[in-house]
Amino acid sequence: MSRQEKDSLGEVEVPDEAYYGSFTARAKDNFDLSGAKPSRELIKSLGEIKVAAARANRELENLEEAKAEAIVSAGKEMISGDYDDQFPLDLIQAGAGTPLHMNANEVIANRATELLGGEKGEYLVHPNDDVNMGQSSNNVVPTALRLASISRSKILMSDLEDLEDALKEKASEFEGVVKVGGYVGVSQCVLDVGFDD
Repeated sequence: MSRQEKDSLGEVEVPDEAYYGSFTARAKDNFDLSGAKPSRELIKSLGEIKVAAARANRELENLEEAKAEAIVSAGKEMISGDYDDQFPLDLIQAGAGTPLHMNANEVIANRATELLGGEKGEYLVHPNDDVNMGQSSNNVVPTALRLASISRSKILMSDLEDLEDALKEKASEFEGVVKVGGYVGVSQCVLDVGFDD
C-alpha cells in the first residue's frame, strides 16, 4: 500500500509505512549508485543537529512550542535508532548531501506530525518550513559527518588502547625469547653470509 504525496514537482507514491516523504522517494530512484547506506552514527548526528536547531528556533520564537516539542521528540527517537530503516538512500549522492538531509527532515516531520495527532504525509509539521527552517545542506551534512567521525574516533581510540595493552602483555610474555628482527634484520643476515650474489 502507498500514499500520494504532492510537492512542487507533482505527485509521487510513498509506501504507507514510510516515515520519509516525496523527496526521498524520488531520490531513492535517482541516486542508487554504490549500495552503501548511512551509518548509525551519521543518522544519530543528523538527529542531534535537528533537535538542537528546533530548540534554538523555539527559543528565538521562530517555531511554535507544540511543533518544536514534536520535532525534539521525533529527533530524540531518531537519535535512539528508531528510524534507521527509514534511510534508504545511497550514501553517494549529488550536491552537498541534500537527499540525506531532506530524508532526515521528512522522517522527523512525519513522526512529529503523528505526535501531534496527524498521519504520515499530512505534514502538520512541514519538512522544509518547520524541521529544516532555512538550514543549508552545505552546513548540516558536513557537521553531521564531523560529529559522526568524532563518535567513531572514540571507538577507534578505545580499540587502539586495547591493542596497545595486548601488545605490551605479549612483549612481557616473550621478553626472554630470541627473535628475528624483521625484514631488515633478515636482509642483513643474508648479506652477512654472502647470499647477495
